[in-house]
Amino acid sequence: WPLANSEAWRTRAMAAGWPAAGRRRGDAGGAGRCSCRGRARMRLRSGVFASSCLLVQALGVALFLRGFFPVPVRSLPRREARADPPAEPAPPGPGMVSNWTKIPPPLFKKVVIVLIDALRDDFVFGSKGKQFMPYTTQVIEKGTSYSFIAEAKPPTVTMPRIKALMTGSIPGFIDVVVNLNSPALLDDNLIWQAKTAGKRIIFYGDDTWVKLFPKHFVEYDGTTSFFVSDFTEVDDNVTRHLDRVLKREDWDLLILHYLGLDHIGHMTGPNSPLVGPKLREMDNILKKIHISLLSKEEASLPNLLVVCGDHGMSETGSHGGSSEGEVHTPLLFISSAFEKRSGLLAQPERVQQTDLASTLAVGLGLPISRNSVGNLILPVLGGKTMREQLRFVHLNGFQLSRLLQENTPAYEKDPGYEHFKIAEKSHGNWIKLYLEGNNSEILLNLGKKVLKQYLEALKTLSSSLSKQVAQYDMYSMMVGTVIIMEVLLLLLLSVPKALSKRAEFEVPLSPPLFSLLFYLMCLMLCAVHVIVCTSAESLCYFCSMSWLTAVGVMMLISALMCGILSAIAKIFENSRLPLKNPTVSNSSWSEIDVLILAGTIGHVLSLGASSFIEEEHQTWYFLINTLCLVLCQELCRNNFLLKECDPQDNTNVKQNFDSIGETSECKNIDIPAASNSKLGKATSSSEFIKGSDKWISLATPWIILICCRLLRSLNQTGVQWAHRPDFGHWLTSSEHKSELSFLAAVSLLLIFFLVQRRCSLVSKIAMALGLLGVYSYRAAIGNVIFPWQHGGKDISKGITEARFVYVFVLGIVFTGTKDLLKSQVISADSSTKSTGLWEVYSGLVLLAALLFRPHNLPVLVFCLLIQTMMTKYIWRPLKFDAAQITIMHYWFGQAFFYFQGNSNGIATVDVSAGFVGLDSYVEIPAIFLTAFATYAGPFLWAIHLLCYLSSEVSR
Repeated sequence: WPLANSEAWRTRAMAAGWPAAGRRRGDAGGAGRCSCRGRARMRLRSGVFASSCLLVQALGVALFLRGFFPVPVRSLPRREARADPPAEPAPPGPGMVSNWTKIPPPLFKKVVIVLIDALRDDFVFGSKGKQFMPYTTQVIEKGTSYSFIAEAKPPTVTMPRIKALMTGSIPGFIDVVVNLNSPALLDDNLIWQAKTAGKRIIFYGDDTWVKLFPKHFVEYDGTTSFFVSDFTEVDDNVTRHLDRVLKREDWDLLILHYLGLDHIGHMTGPNSPLVGPKLREMDNILKKIHISLLSKEEASLPNLLVVCGDHGMSETGSHGGSSEGEVHTPLLFISSAFEKRSGLLAQPERVQQTDLASTLAVGLGLPISRNSVGNLILPVLGGKTMREQLRFVHLNGFQLSRLLQENTPAYEKDPGYEHFKIAEKSHGNWIKLYLEGNNSEILLNLGKKVLKQYLEALKTLSSSLSKQVAQYDMYSMMVGTVIIMEVLLLLLLSVPKALSKRAEFEVPLSPPLFSLLFYLMCLMLCAVHVIVCTSAESLCYFCSMSWLTAVGVMMLISALMCGILSAIAKIFENSRLPLKNPTVSNSSWSEIDVLILAGTIGHVLSLGASSFIEEEHQTWYFLINTLCLVLCQELCRNNFLLKECDPQDNTNVKQNFDSIGETSECKNIDIPAASNSKLGKATSSSEFIKGSDKWISLATPWIILICCRLLRSLNQTGVQWAHRPDFGHWLTSSEHKSELSFLAAVSLLLIFFLVQRRCSLVSKIAMALGLLGVYSYRAAIGNVIFPWQHGGKDISKGITEARFVYVFVLGIVFTGTKDLLKSQVISADSSTKSTGLWEVYSGLVLLAALLFRPHNLPVLVFCLLIQTMMTKYIWRPLKFDAAQITIMHYWFGQAFFYFQGNSNGIATVDVSAGFVGLDSYVEIPAIFLTAFATYAGPFLWAIHLLCYLSSEVSR
């Protein structure tokens, strides 16, 4: 060791070519050399580094989501919401004061709200309404009623819509998650105001109301809304109370929430033959309630029946999105207080769903909810005197203007606020004339003018408040995005270190240049923060943080940027060093590599635009079509350009393949001579020399393209063209049940043929019986028919048939799991492991066949067919590496997610799959089945990837 420190020894050793001779004792990969130059570095294991990056990434995502989900417009807490109502506007002039300072008295004695879940507007106003709801149609056309089309804001799921109906506010998308477990509603709302005023409220129906309004009802009976296989009992549990309650006088507000129609939509869609009988049932219930209310009316105050839906349903029967069928619901007000209709019925006027809360509040003599952004539906209240009508709209305008003041710093500049103040001043002039006893035509005309001014101000105020709900906190989103992108870039730059043998990272602690850069960036970011927060007109979450927290975030952003620059500098420094073992690199990027890299990066970049997210399926369709064309080119090159290869290599290749037998089993022969790139390609090509496999392989990409084109026609998805008719809608219509039955039967036979080839005998029998059970289940619930069925057949829930299939699914999965454990514990046999994985995969295919709707079974068939053809005729012959095959599986998995009819909107989630074989709502199985049915495409391709890689262990 003393010699090692002498310069003479070091010179001789370096001349001899010893690589470590140029380092001093204690140097480790150049770290000591950096220390001598004054750069302190700290080494981190890859696991610690990745964990730190994940924590910082979580911070960035949380900040981004906080800005992305808008904060709802809020007023005072509920306990502070009860205040004295505003008086009428003061008339100009001395000594004149209005004597109306209280809330107007109620307009209706009893109010019944019948909420029919998923009631679309065309179910009442369209052909279905005329056919199946004759009494309601008669009341709409010739009775004492007002009809409207209420527009619901997305997300169109039950709990947010109940909030909108009762509070008048617009819930956000975060309420979709809360919809699964609704907490008590603490905001000011109609139910709380009615209870506080001494109103007696009775409720029957969806237990979401009981969770939102605990201890508000004097009597209630809740039914679960998640068991969508129940079409009848869930409504019978509501109707059985009706006769008894309608005879009683000890209630003021009765709320009924019927779920059967929504469940039918989830299970069979809006065109199901079950929809008509359910609408007829609802019509009879409305008739019973209406006649009972008319018979018990008194001369003093009339009663009111309100019929509405919380949301509609899409063409597939689901909801949650913003399609026309999902957001448009009927809203009917039926009362003897209204004038009887005469003449032809005009197209119903459109109102907002949030308008119901304020209208019912005035009708019941209650204060309007403080958080309501809705307008009064004036025709419902239009039968009163001009002074009463002006009093109603003034209360509504005062409430909206106060809500605007509490949520907008520059509220005085808002056009709605200015219009309201002008209308309020005109109202004061009208009151002056009224108190002076002026009953001329001038008073009436001025009153109409003031009323028009108020209505215009209400519309503008409501629009301004509604826009605030859709405003994003852009500053918080940008800060979160910067953190996320910095961590992502740092991880990408660190990938070579992570894949190295030592898997360590050198983190620079105090390089002089970066220290100066760090302080400059901190100062610059803090200056930007001050400018943004002082000039922002709207509330910003990141600006509301303490200055200490904000400076900490700025320091984190600066440190990450310095780390990125340090990593880039290190890469450039290493690139200038001479190679220890210079060799000639023969590797080059193929068209497949370029496509995979460009396609994956391009897809990630496309997610920066909302339009590409809405129509993401188009991106994946384009990528897999392009992939098929490139594969076709690769196959042609390897088949027709083989004669251009070196004859010596060609002879060796043929000799290597003389002993290879034709087989469809998952086997692979490793060829030592294939290390040479040309020889590897010639090896791949020689597999096509003999037999007809050459032409089948050349046709494979074109067959895959045809399959993908057919699947695109099966289900329309996305946003722009989701409403257009497709082959799936044609199949699911009641007129084409025979065609659907034939297609389902053929699909199940093809599934068995494609899956059974690598299963054991026991698994083959179980698969055949399981697929027969799938068809029996669909026949039991009325989706398909057996050939010997001619007449109608009673429709059941198919619980027995579905559980019959579950037994075989578990049996096949258990058999495969046993083989996997055997290959790991008893004998390390790759063939046993491969067989076990395939049998697990087969069990999941059987489960997918059970959960898929009958018209979607061809998706499963084409999935298996494409996997089989690509395995036999593309991946094995061309000998793609694991990374290429993994990316291809990922691409096809994403494409098949959309081939199922899914989209990035929650409206396409098939909730009915979560209740196959269940006779009651069980949370864990329902969540698992729904998730598996939704993501079956990507999941099956991921499992197939494992099966393929396990069969290629010899490579």
